[in-house]
Amino acid sequence: MEQPVRSFRASLAAMIGICLVIILIALDSTVVGTAMPRIVAELRGYDLYPWIASAYLMGSAITIPIAGRLGDLYGRKPFVLAAIILFTATSAACGFAGSMVQLMIARGLQGIGGGMLVGVAFACVPDLFPDRAQRVRWQVLLSASFGVASAIGPSLGGWLTEHYGWRSVFTINLPVALLALPVVWHFLPHIVHHEEGDRSIDWMGAAMLAVSLIALLLGSEAIQAHGFMHPQGPLLMLGAVAAGALFVWYQHRSASPIIPPEMFANRDALKLMALGLLTGLSMFVLVFYSPLLLQGGFGASPKQAGFLMTPLLVCITLGSIINGRILPRVARAERVIAWGQAGTLASCLLLALLDRGSPDWQVLTQFALCGLSLGFQLPNLTLQMMAVAGKKNLGVGTALIQTTRMIGSMLGVGIAGVLVNARYALEVDSALKGLPVQNATLDALMRSPQLLIRDADQVSLLKLATQLGFDPMPLLDQARHALVDGIHWSFVLSAVIAALSVAISLRLPRYEISKKR
Repeated sequence: MEQPVRSFRASLAAMIGICLVIILIALDSTVVGTAMPRIVAELRGYDLYPWIASAYLMGSAITIPIAGRLGDLYGRKPFVLAAIILFTATSAACGFAGSMVQLMIARGLQGIGGGMLVGVAFACVPDLFPDRAQRVRWQVLLSASFGVASAIGPSLGGWLTEHYGWRSVFTINLPVALLALPVVWHFLPHIVHHEEGDRSIDWMGAAMLAVSLIALLLGSEAIQAHGFMHPQGPLLMLGAVAAGALFVWYQHRSASPIIPPEMFANRDALKLMALGLLTGLSMFVLVFYSPLLLQGGFGASPKQAGFLMTPLLVCITLGSIINGRILPRVARAERVIAWGQAGTLASCLLLALLDRGSPDWQVLTQFALCGLSLGFQLPNLTLQMMAVAGKKNLGVGTALIQTTRMIGSMLGVGIAGVLVNARYALEVDSALKGLPVQNATLDALMRSPQLLIRDADQVSLLKLATQLGFDPMPLLDQARHALVDGIHWSFVLSAVIAALSVAISLRLPRYEISKKR
């Protein structure tokens, strides 16, 4: 169906609505990340620390492709509106959580709302701007919105956590949602690309996809908790692979597949999905473990950690803006992704060299380089998938990029968690064996990095050390060193992943900006 010609003012108003949706997603993820160490300290649940992110990722990963397909079939506007309401309601539920389990459940439900937003919001841009050159220019506004919200998020989250408690960080979504709802309602057009024929959706396939992703998450968490040698994690991972293979097989035979089979047969789409997965894995490690490094390893306050991480997110915006300016001017536009991945490789290696004595300017500079590099990757993955997917599969194509990033993040939960926890346990065990006294309470207190972010646990350590007659400060310093060492190894892993991503991205097809759909 041909779209009516829209005025610049109408297009701008519609884009503002989409940008507010993107701000809602970005702001939530960044304010929560800074508050997480304090949340863990108050709710006493370091063992569930990765689950708070994993529950959100699981809800999003399951919902994104389904919402993307529904948006293709029925139009995206109704799902954007419903997702804003759901996301905001579940944000309030997070703020009222009384335990880590309650928070985990609320974050999972919030992930469903976030997945709906991601699954349909990005695909609204090509609906409004079918011309690729025009789309790249408008994409800058979208990237800038994400970056500005992400830049504000860490500092805002740290400030709110210090002054009003961690629960206040979940209230920040309310004013943004109240702005987004009327703007989307009035200005975002309801465009449907499938006007005729069967518009049903494969719910059996959706169930298979959900089973595969849940098994992947549970396997990742089991590996983090018990290591690779325990059979539970590898068996769950094998189950996830088997369920995923069954899902792909069923999509080829379904009358109304969630993911059209031609997407699986398209080698270029598969390369972009692989890059989405690898980018999600490395990005999760950076965004999720950096606050723990700064607060638990270096002793920074939530406010200080938010300030030091701000360049990471500010420079995603800067990189996206530069990307939008140079993309139409380079002969091989698809190679720009490789530039960003090379920058990620270098910045991750530099982050692995940080220690507690590193000056603030060094920390800020290295996070800035990392953010700038991501700014050359994130928008281009979406833009190139739009070019590969075709008009009728725009929603599911862009959803696949977001879903594979979520899956990569879930894998990052297990892999990075194993590295961090194994290294921490090894060094702490060595330190405990070197003490002149042995005590079960002391062992239990030292076993979890929660000690480094919870003041009450440190007070307990000091009292116990006084009773047992030893100096606790060397032991505490050793625990900090162990945590820092483990996170450094996870940064090295991110660098290896970036190197693999460079190799894949150099084999992407040509991407012509001037070409219209």
